[in-house]
Amino acid sequence: MGLCISVASKEIHDAEDGHENVIFFQGNNVSNGALGLGSLYSKQGSKGLNQDAVILYQGYGVEDGAFCGVFDGHGKNGHIVSKIVCNRLPSLLLGQRNALAKTYTVANDGTFQNHVERIDGELRPSKNFHIWKEACISAFKLMDKEVQLQKKLDSSCSGTTAVVVIRQDEDLIIANLGDSRAVLGTITNNGVTAIQLTTDLKPGLPCEAERIRNCNGRVAALRQEPHVQRVWLPNDDSPGLAMSRAIGDFILKNHGIIAIPNIYYHCVTSNDQFIILATDG
Repeated sequence: MGLCISVASKEIHDAEDGHENVIFFQGNNVSNGALGLGSLYSKQGSKGLNQDAVILYQGYGVEDGAFCGVFDGHGKNGHIVSKIVCNRLPSLLLGQRNALAKTYTVANDGTFQNHVERIDGELRPSKNFHIWKEACISAFKLMDKEVQLQKKLDSSCSGTTAVVVIRQDEDLIIANLGDSRAVLGTITNNGVTAIQLTTDLKPGLPCEAERIRNCNGRVAALRQEPHVQRVWLPNDDSPGLAMSRAIGDFILKNHGIIAIPNIYYHCVTSNDQFIILATDG
């Protein structure tokens, strides 16, 4: 399943279409010109229960701002975890951002630019980017803690990935946790070109594997699928998680699985046509 954001889209597929895991929310800050910003689509595959959740929140933060997120649940209760995160994370993140904005003084000398992970090589980050970055990291950690405190939910071996895009005027803040993906469609000399905005965070990445092994977790592939690296407990052949970061999965939280997202920045230009957020199926 996935979420597509496009200025040309006119339809919103929501719960009335039978997709109870798709949320469209229109905040009070939306002007008439922003209606029809994007489209949401969810389709259950052949593996059984659809554990993904998706949200498009228009009027987020500033006028005509937006919050878009895709959450890929896994494990026995992954569908519950993904829905909890989908419903709660937008308000949690905005609350963290607003609290930080009250206490931060933005530097005028541009020193914060070194903290921006550029995907387009341009030195044009928002002056407020570092506030959003810190808010994302803080909100994801708090979200992980809230899931852990759910007394009636066993999320020891269940969890969700998250890929989120926040638009504030011309600024895009992208937060990625796990192996879902954000892709930008932009016009180049070759037509519309797909640019991957995020890096899939899997145990096979050297930096991810190093962190996990330093926490006594094991990274290894099953004999029948040697191309898929998984995370295992130190002395037990379980649970075999195929991603290196997630909300939930608390049985592995002391063994290298973290809920800290990678944060990226992109400045929207007239050539940028759409962004696709999607899970791996």
